[in-house]
Amino acid sequence: MTDGFRPEPIGAARAQRSPMPAPRLDPESALLFVINASAGALDVDAKRAVIESTLAARGRRGELRICAPDELACVAAEAAGAALARGTAVIAVGGDGSLGTVAQAAHAAGCPMGVIPYGTFNYFARTHGIPTEPAAAVRHVLDARPRPVQVGAINDRVFLVNASLGVYPELLQDREAYKARFGRSRWVAFVAGCATLLRAQRRLRLHIETGSTIRDVQALTLFVGNNRLQLQQLGAEPEDTVVGTPGDGSLAALMLRPIGTLSMLGLMLHGAMGRLGEAAGVESFEFTHMVVKPRLVRGRREIVVAFDGEVARMRAPIEIRVLDKPLYLLQAPGAAGTASTPHTAT
Repeated sequence: MTDGFRPEPIGAARAQRSPMPAPRLDPESALLFVINASAGALDVDAKRAVIESTLAARGRRGELRICAPDELACVAAEAAGAALARGTAVIAVGGDGSLGTVAQAAHAAGCPMGVIPYGTFNYFARTHGIPTEPAAAVRHVLDARPRPVQVGAINDRVFLVNASLGVYPELLQDREAYKARFGRSRWVAFVAGCATLLRAQRRLRLHIETGSTIRDVQALTLFVGNNRLQLQQLGAEPEDTVVGTPGDGSLAALMLRPIGTLSMLGLMLHGAMGRLGEAAGVESFEFTHMVVKPRLVRGRREIVVAFDGEVARMRAPIEIRVLDKPLYLLQAPGAAGTASTPHTAT
């Protein structure tokens, strides 16, 4: 549902991208696997066994770089640099948050990236036709070739699936607390989300610029999607795509306006039914570049944001855009996204 915002005119879209030729891979060079030790229900030894046995069966070599969450960015940057120098790829092993951190490093270095998903929803992997069963994902990487895919950026951070500010970052923080107490599952995530939304009170005052459109609005959250599968499952994919589709030419924004408790219950019902775009108080629009200037409490210069499941503070204004430079993702020939049930090792 839209109200006031209009898609950017075609002339405002970025020129058709002509990415550099995809980097070549040396089949004799070892693939570099970056493993987030805390991602997924399987322990590190189980992940190592799956990767090593699959590599051995195919006569391929790989280096496994296992790290704690607070070491992931540093290890990913080192691995991406080594991958570029050796003519090989860095392989991210973990959930969407881990993949986003490795993608940041791979995108900056310009090396190819592969994916072995171990997350709860695995939106990025499923959208790009990557199997969610670990051994199958390793085989997929071995048969794949680098292909350009769109990535977004929120200020200086790359994101693959989504970025947001307002209630949604709070939801992610609450979800992690619920998972620590009740375990990692999609039902726990759903209950945590409902609890967060029902007590949502804080309103954002936002000055938003998209192309020639400028608005001052109040909202509970601003959510930006770069993943068609996630938007489709929510029922929130923009109907009129002028500058491309989410994840392929544009980004999709959802803005939740302040609403009462009964309306919030209705919104959650619409979301559960995959019809969020029809709920009262939800606006959606597409864009390629947006600048958001939140009105902050006096003395504060930063606002809490989220990107691919990670929460951080960023200095305003917040710039969200489609990056001209693509990420080179390892995809098998003919790979296509699927809406199948995700692998549930969370």
